[in-house]
Amino acid sequence: MRKVLFILGQLSDNDVDWLARTGQKAHISAGTVLIQQGQPIENLYIVLEGLLSVTDVELGGKELAQLGAGEVVGEISLVDSRPPSSTVTAAQDSILLSIPKPRLLTKLEEDVGFAASFYRAIAIFLAHRLRGTVTRLGYGGEQPLNPEVVYQDELDENALDAVYLAGTRFERMLKQLMQTT
Repeated sequence: MRKVLFILGQLSDNDVDWLARTGQKAHISAGTVLIQQGQPIENLYIVLEGLLSVTDVELGGKELAQLGAGEVVGEISLVDSRPPSSTVTAAQDSILLSIPKPRLLTKLEEDVGFAASFYRAIAIFLAHRLRGTVTRLGYGGEQPLNPEVVYQDELDENALDAVYLAGTRFERMLKQLMQTT
């Protein structure tokens, strides 16, 4: 599931509009390094179109992931203020929403409701990622999930509603941002 669905599903319509107004649409050419491992970052990014490649210098530049539309980049460095642990490069021409970290941090400090929703969304996403990693590695006595099986408690009704709402918000944000130059 795309990270943006976790975030937009927790935020209000006004919060999502704030992100769209505050961020700037950035056109990134293939091959451009967006985030350099170990170097501080100044923005949080939402991928609107295109594909990014996540690599790790310590692993000989091995690709760890590819991130497409709807992915959020830079959220961990935003939360813990440490430099990124991987490099992110545009694998193809891409369009991103670039949200300045100082503006976002100010909003988080000044708007308690936004902060609670935003940090809850990040926590949900990171918990989902950790559970997936633990399961993939076979730790904790859990067997890897079978993609052919629908698990009864996979997503509760509230989560499904939030995902639907988030998808609608992302589509609205895309439409709004793609109409601007």
